Amino acid sequence: MSRRTCDCPPTLTDTQVLEFCRQGYLLLAGVVPEEINRRAFEYLDTNTHYEPTPILDFDWFQDQVVCNPAAAGAVRSLLGPGFGLPVLMSNHRRQCPHQMTGGWHVDGGSRWGPQLNDLQVFYYPQETPLEMGPTEVVPGSHLVPNTQRAMAHYGRIRGSASTSAPAGSIFITAYRIWHRATAAPGSGIRNMLKYCYWRTAAPARDWVREPDFDLARANFSGPAAGFGEQFHECYSTAEMFCWLAGQHHNYQVTGGQSWPLPAQRNDLPYGFPPALATR
Repeated sequence: MSRRTCDCPPTLTDTQVLEFCRQGYLLLAGVVPEEINRRAFEYLDTNTHYEPTPILDFDWFQDQVVCNPAAAGAVRSLLGPGFGLPVLMSNHRRQCPHQMTGGWHVDGGSRWGPQLNDLQVFYYPQETPLEMGPTEVVPGSHLVPNTQRAMAHYGRIRGSASTSAPAGSIFITAYRIWHRATAAPGSGIRNMLKYCYWRTAAPARDWVREPDFDLARANFSGPAAGFGEQFHECYSTAEMFCWLAGQHHNYQVTGGQSWPLPAQRNDLPYGFPPALATR
C-alpha cells in the first residue's frame, strides 16, 4: 500500500510564510462547507474512539477537509510539492461542561531546530467558542526548546492565544508549539480532530513570491521575544525562513547589529547572505 500524497498550487506569500515562522500557527476560519461539518460531526457520534482513523477513508472527508483547497494550498507552501497526507486521526472529544484546564505541553516526539518536516493540524467540525474549551497556544513557542516536565506547572502565560473559531475552521501549527486544553463551561459535545501532514520534497522557496519582499530588511521579531535573550527570536525566525527557502547553508549570524536584527539601516545589513538577495 502506498501512502497518499497531495500536490496543488501554493497559496501563501513570502510575507505569510515569514509570519508562520514568527507565530508557529495559521488559522483558516470557516473554510470547510457546513454540509461536510455536519457529516463529520454525525460520524464522530457513531465512532467515539479517540482515534477515529477510518474517517480518512471517506472521499468527502479527504476532498473537503484533508485536501481542503485553502488548507492544502497553505500546507503546500510550507511543506513543498507532493506532501504526504495523514495516516492517523485523533479526536480530542470532550463532554462539556468541563472545568479542568490541561497542562501546557509539547506533543511527544517534538524536536527543535529550523526544520519544518511536518505540520500538525486541528479541525473543528462545529462552532467552538471559548465556552466549548478550544485549545490554547503560545505564539512563537515553537522556537523555544523545552520539555513537558519543565512547563506543565505553568498557569496563565502572557500572550497566549485561543483557537476559538467558527465551524469548519482548520488550524495549522508547527508540531512543537506549546499548547493546552482550556476549561469548557458550556454544554454539549466538542470534537477536535488532530492530524499531521508530511514533507516529501526538499525545501525550496517556491511559494507565492512577492516582488517587493525584501529579506534583507524584513522584520523577524515576533512573540518569542519574551522567552529568552534579546533578539534571539530574530535569529530563530530568520533561520527557519532560510531553511524553508532551501538556503539554510547560506544562513549566518555575525553578531552585533548585523542581520537579522530589526533596524532602520541606510545600506545592506552586515551578515546578510548575498545569495538570498536573488533567491
